[in-house]
Amino acid sequence: MKPTFSYCLLLIACCLLAFPSCKIHYSFSGASVSPDIKTVSIQYFKNNATQAKPTISQSFTEALKNIFTSQTNLGIVSQNGDLNFDGEIVNYVVSPAAIQSNDLAALNRLTITVNVKFTNTKNEKQNFETSFSRYADYPSTKSLSEVEENLISQINEQLVQDIFNRAMINW
Repeated sequence: MKPTFSYCLLLIACCLLAFPSCKIHYSFSGASVSPDIKTVSIQYFKNNATQAKPTISQSFTEALKNIFTSQTNLGIVSQNGDLNFDGEIVNYVVSPAAIQSNDLAALNRLTITVNVKFTNTKNEKQNFETSFSRYADYPSTKSLSEVEENLISQINEQLVQDIFNRAMINW
């Protein structure tokens, strides 16, 4: 006798109900969050980089909070979360990225570096303290002030994804 589709569904449902204690929560981002982790605290990332736009600390800190609210179900608390992020923006540099034959830059590169200290109060093996650096290029025909907001947004998005991956996906 060949099993029917509804029989297979019933069998799968019974198997799932038989093992309710085996839980690890997965998000669509690939992050695995232990069920005992409920909160995350993200401290304000102070700007210690010279020549950086004054609003960079706020925009970076908010971007880091946003990735956790959008990709996990963790609650954000002001301090003493199950997961804790602390750090500072340490580098904000514009440099030539592509030199033309006339020794002029065809592209300029904005590089931002952030030092991050991550603490997992439930699993100290996952703690880390490291630097993350990302950059974005822009045409030398434009001034930094013309493209700065957009570049900061792009770089922040890449940085927070790298930090999230390291902390939550053990990447």
